[in-house]
Amino acid sequence: MATDIKETTHAVEAASVMKLLSARPRLLALGEPTHGEDTLLDLRNELFRQLVEQEGYRTIAIESDCMRGLVVDDYVTSGTGTLDEVMEHGFSHGWGTSAANRELVRWMRAYNDGRPAPERLRFAGFDGPLEITGAASPRQALTALHGYLSARADADLFPCTAETLDRLLGDDDRWTNTAAMMDPTRSVGKSAEANELRLLADDLVSLLDEQTPHLIKETSREDWDRARLYGRTATGLLRYHSWMADTAPSRMTRLVGLRDQMMADNLLAVAERGPALVHAHNGHLQREKSTMRMSGRPLEWWSAGALVSAHLGEEYAFLATALGTIRHQGVDTPAPDSVEGLLYALPEDRYVVDAARLATALGDTRPAPRVSPWFGYAPLDPAHLAGFDGLVFVKDVPQS
Repeated sequence: MATDIKETTHAVEAASVMKLLSARPRLLALGEPTHGEDTLLDLRNELFRQLVEQEGYRTIAIESDCMRGLVVDDYVTSGTGTLDEVMEHGFSHGWGTSAANRELVRWMRAYNDGRPAPERLRFAGFDGPLEITGAASPRQALTALHGYLSARADADLFPCTAETLDRLLGDDDRWTNTAAMMDPTRSVGKSAEANELRLLADDLVSLLDEQTPHLIKETSREDWDRARLYGRTATGLLRYHSWMADTAPSRMTRLVGLRDQMMADNLLAVAERGPALVHAHNGHLQREKSTMRMSGRPLEWWSAGALVSAHLGEEYAFLATALGTIRHQGVDTPAPDSVEGLLYALPEDRYVVDAARLATALGDTRPAPRVSPWFGYAPLDPAHLAGFDGLVFVKDVPQS
């Protein structure tokens, strides 16, 4: 068995990854089973460098706020701001404190320096402006969309003024009240103002679409693409807030599903630019349905990867990552009858596995699902192997 599995492994390099795929995908997704470990982000950074230099990739998209990501993109493409400012304001979820993320941004800026625009690397956050504790106010996205349109479209076509939006939005603290995540009655998402904002946001997005030829001519496709991001984010946030205020049993399922839908919409927009590396949790990138328990209730929804794969077919590829140990989090040597245990027995510290050949090598063997003692690490589900284009294995993850 060990010899058969060994024959499925390769170095974690762009060339090895591409040999697993029938063609270069527009979106190559690299998952991780836990967050906050720079060992995994360093691996991501190196793979991205190789994809840039050897395969013509020009964009990296990570699981971070799509609006904040614009700050990073402006810096790496044109040097706007300073590296310290970008790391503080350009990331959500605390990712800006990561040394590996800082090195990624520094390297991208250095790579772009002096290069013409078509050759520059791009950065994208593809998560919505969402945290586990709640959602952002739609103000930033909605007012940015209105501002873009108001400078270029006939005023008679507008559904509202900027002053009307400001009045309806009110105090941002109403939208960001963290108590609303567990108590729908604390959310403003179904208020009369929020309902009117949803209609106005829909009209503004419609106007953006209707005026596409004029807007691209007057500005640029790049500015128009950014306005589309504003529109997606505004409508997505208003929809999310509406479900935060809902009391139906399906409330939490809809919320996690809406988040992945926002992710998928942003990834499909990224794919329009050309080939990109995507990095996020395995659960957001897998082709199978995602599952979790929240407040004692089982949730099941289609992940962003499943949605994007349905749209792009073979132009979407997914590499899951599995780990041996994270000893500083209490995750010790895996049981030998788990997939992680079988891979841990091999001598290399890290490698990429041909998932299809691994499944063949396992044959009728049914590896035991690994159970993690730490909530922050999601072990590999052996039943998902067939949905992977490859599997990256990292033997030991030291403390960052």
